[in-house]
Amino acid sequence: MHLSLRRISRGFCFSGAAVVMVCLAGGGACAQGKLDARYTASLAGVQIGKGAWVIEIGDDQFTAAASGTTTGLLRVFATGQGSGASRGIVRGDNLAPTAFVSTVNNDKRVEELRIVLSAGTVKDLVVDPPTTPNPDRIPLTDAHRRGVIDPMSAGLIRVPGNGDPVSPEACRRTIPVFDGRMRFDLQLSFKRIEKVQAQKGYQGPVAVCGVQFMPLAGHVPDRAAIKYLVAQRDMEIWLAPIAGTRIVVPYRISLQTPLGQGVLEATQFISAATPRTTPATAAVR
Repeated sequence: MHLSLRRISRGFCFSGAAVVMVCLAGGGACAQGKLDARYTASLAGVQIGKGAWVIEIGDDQFTAAASGTTTGLLRVFATGQGSGASRGIVRGDNLAPTAFVSTVNNDKRVEELRIVLSAGTVKDLVVDPPTTPNPDRIPLTDAHRRGVIDPMSAGLIRVPGNGDPVSPEACRRTIPVFDGRMRFDLQLSFKRIEKVQAQKGYQGPVAVCGVQFMPLAGHVPDRAAIKYLVAQRDMEIWLAPIAGTRIVVPYRISLQTPLGQGVLEATQFISAATPRTTPATAAVR
């Protein structure tokens, strides 16, 4: 049971991280806003973790930071905690990530990751401990490090156009992700519009997207967790808006696991528009 819970918990965390990695591509006028969100993770209706996510989008830069830990019964079998942060520049109608760092402490094993990017290309990468050599692993090439986004800043989806960002357009994209160890695509497809009400903060519509996980390199194809994720056809991500922007971010993530449905869902989702900085006000600062 100990081994099963550890594998499922790690698989669920990996799946949640994979699904939350969504695209920065798109158009629309650039605006400013902040988000302060809190999430809980559950497995078969039992809470197993909690986390926080804070995002700030300014005139010329953006930042995002997240932290989380295992809770409840799961701590008896597999403890873990982690944090991550990213930053980048706001350039016209686009967000361009420049750096991502994360630290994960799981069962006394510490994993650290640092990615430096420029125009979608990985310029520097630190992974500690290094990926375990395996002759069956699909090798990563330089091509796999170009035209990608990092995991944290990829949690921001820019929706083109001038209409409501909570729309089918939010889900119509394929996302190129590099997480330091793997290169994979997430293919989103529109399913429906739902209405949600957080315990604190946002009440309103969300766009529900189906998600298909498509590994390209850095993975072992015959590994059970990879095969399971590739075969999944019922993964969903629910996207809610950040006020003052055309950006939507994950409100809820769900997928089926061998031990029941895994869900990551916001209990607090407080966002607010922030005033655009003009040259005059910037000079005063």
